[in-house]
Amino acid sequence: MSFSLGIVGLPNVGKSTLFQALTKNKVEASNYPFCTIDPNVGVVAVPDDRLDKLTKMSQSAKTIPTTIEFVDIAGLVKGASEGEGLGNKFLSHIREVDAIVQVIRYFNNGDVTHVHGKVDPEYDKQIINLELIMADLDTVSKHLDKVVSKMKGPYDKILDKEKVILDKVRTTLEDNKMVNQLEFDEEEKKILKQLNLLTIKPIIYLYNIDESDVNEDLDLPENTIAICAQVEAELAELEETEVKEFLKELGIEKGGLDSLIKTSYKLLNLITFITTGPEETKAWTVTRGAKAPQAAGVIHTDFEKGFIRAEAINWQELLDSESWNNAKDKGLMRMEGKEYIVQDGDTVHFHFN
Repeated sequence: MSFSLGIVGLPNVGKSTLFQALTKNKVEASNYPFCTIDPNVGVVAVPDDRLDKLTKMSQSAKTIPTTIEFVDIAGLVKGASEGEGLGNKFLSHIREVDAIVQVIRYFNNGDVTHVHGKVDPEYDKQIINLELIMADLDTVSKHLDKVVSKMKGPYDKILDKEKVILDKVRTTLEDNKMVNQLEFDEEEKKILKQLNLLTIKPIIYLYNIDESDVNEDLDLPENTIAICAQVEAELAELEETEVKEFLKELGIEKGGLDSLIKTSYKLLNLITFITTGPEETKAWTVTRGAKAPQAAGVIHTDFEKGFIRAEAINWQELLDSESWNNAKDKGLMRMEGKEYIVQDGDTVHFHFN
């Protein structure tokens, strides 16, 4: 299971620079709006120190991290929901991602034009959110009209339920609020899933800061992360040994990618489990709360269908035991059934028919 993050923001906020740094994919990053028209996509290995240690223990031939997909989406502008700029072309790209990373300009650079003539993070955030809200309001209103029309026929309790939830969502959007602020039961989620709303997606607010602010205690809003895209771009050009030295000079423990991924996992409620052996050590991503058969299904659908049991042990306990056999001898290996909820950092071996 891989997941995707759509990088959005106004023109010239550093989206493409950040994308280049995170994915090490070279894309055009010029000082004018709409430089990025078609979304650039980069698949990135998720850093995980546990894998190298387990690879060494198991003497694995390969090490395979789990991945995250970054999608660099064209710069939004005021009026996008009504077709301004590139209009609905990039709004459709946003609908396809699991979460949105909204890049907000916090850096000052007179050589890089600001689309509104001044650096105002809160105003920029409001513009992007409003465009997403207006696009969703249009979607919900059109769908609600169809539901109301169908309700003129024989009574249908499903349509009744659908209308109630759509009215609730429309009222929220009309109040200029995001749908992700609401809570829904499973039935409501199924109803809304077909609409693929933009504002129901989790959002990470990423402030693109000046290099001089990297170690500063900035007074930023809650639920935001601060990254200097320029520093990340410089890090992307260095060899791995040079990266550590550069981070040390800046007084940073880890680069922005780690921070973004950690925030993304938490936001999307994801965890990682690991499989390890002579052939490979591999990381797998599942939603928190996934049971053993579901986790097995991420590896192969046949594993879920024929699931019998899972042998599970925390990765550190396995590493301390130095092998699967030693862990079994110590009684640390657990035999888990269909109801077992997989934990982050579990090392698992599945048995199936």
